[in-house]
Amino acid sequence: MRTYLEEYKKKLISADEAVKLVKSGDCIEFGYCLNKPIALDIALAKRKEELYDVTVHCSNSLTTLHFAEADPEGRHFIYNTGHCSRNERPYMGKNGCYVPSSFGQNPEWIRKGYRRVDVVMIQVSPMDKHGFFNFGPSATFLKACCEVAKIVVVEVNSLLPRALGGREEAVHISEVDYIVEAPEANVEYLEIPSPPITDVDLKIAQFIVEEIEDGSCLQLGIGGMPNAVGKLIAQSDLKDLGIHTELLCDAMLEMYLAGKVTGLRKSIDRGKIVYTFALGSRELYNFIDDNPALAIYPVDYTNDLRIISQNDRAVSINSGLEVDLTGQVCSESIGTKHISGSGGQLEFHWGAYLSKGGKSFICMPSTYQAKNGEVVSRIKPIITPGGVVTTPRPTVHYLVTEYGKANLKAKSTWERAEAIISLAHPDFREELISAAEKSGIWRRTNRIP
Repeated sequence: MRTYLEEYKKKLISADEAVKLVKSGDCIEFGYCLNKPIALDIALAKRKEELYDVTVHCSNSLTTLHFAEADPEGRHFIYNTGHCSRNERPYMGKNGCYVPSSFGQNPEWIRKGYRRVDVVMIQVSPMDKHGFFNFGPSATFLKACCEVAKIVVVEVNSLLPRALGGREEAVHISEVDYIVEAPEANVEYLEIPSPPITDVDLKIAQFIVEEIEDGSCLQLGIGGMPNAVGKLIAQSDLKDLGIHTELLCDAMLEMYLAGKVTGLRKSIDRGKIVYTFALGSRELYNFIDDNPALAIYPVDYTNDLRIISQNDRAVSINSGLEVDLTGQVCSESIGTKHISGSGGQLEFHWGAYLSKGGKSFICMPSTYQAKNGEVVSRIKPIITPGGVVTTPRPTVHYLVTEYGKANLKAKSTWERAEAIISLAHPDFREELISAAEKSGIWRRTNRIP
């Protein structure tokens, strides 16, 4: 069998040498989530004074963005993200910008040249005996980037879990131009703490779990509420559940360990847990490593409506930040303040509804507490000005708060207003009714439970 060690040695360079390949005006791809490089990022920051108008694209970064920290005014580097983590929010509107995206379309955008990629710099797992570098638990759109880039540099992290495909989960040494090994690169991604599960989360989860049937195929978003759903499912009598999801999270691992997930009733990828990236605990990453029960795919597969809808009883569960009285859902900003991103919410919400027996849920606590201590309703007459509609009103299926759930399909504006207001905190209902009356979407015969 051919060995690739000689080729490996020839392509091995230092991080400082690798970043010298970058020219002013280049577009660099730092990958997604666990693929963001460390040593290469540090080395790139050192070149700040030599470079101008260099765009760096990354999404859901979990570690420090050294190049952005070194250039807070954005004179040398422009940071673009396709989905904001807590770590990335401070850069938005300063030296960083959000790229609105339908997550599943990213590989196509890259291959068609809609998003330029000159240099790829991403973390990978060590090369295997066949010459492949695995992308770890985030395949997303990385193979597409490697295909179109002028230069491909991989930074080897010996601690990165190896995620089995699926497809497009690895890049071969023949497709790689340079390899970087550095002590800084060997980052063990420790537990990413999930938000604590609140009583409100559990109440919302109860409304959802009672809608789930044996053999359902699940997609969960991230946060305390999806974790609550997973916990309740793990304690339920449900069986033979499947998973076809964008994000693989700890809630799904809990369901699997409780014996609820077999995937045996899935129509496609039978018996496999299908996902495109993972975010969670060390236990989750250990579970992923070399596990044939899972199959990682590029995001244009996991998030394709035509694929999602092939599994019967698909169930999509995602969170929202605000909803207005017509049913428009904002899940990525509060006014002009950017919080996260569109992700695959619309793709899964629609795709699950289109499946035979499918159901889609948008969930949110009815209120939140502002920094000044004021309690604010998430259900509003209109979306906060500047806010982004993530899931449009014709698409919304079930809306859920701790006060109940409402199926908005086929409802008129009057019926929608009544149903949505019934899910609001009682302290805000009269105010919302008054706003609905002014908007002409309220009838005197309407009644709120």
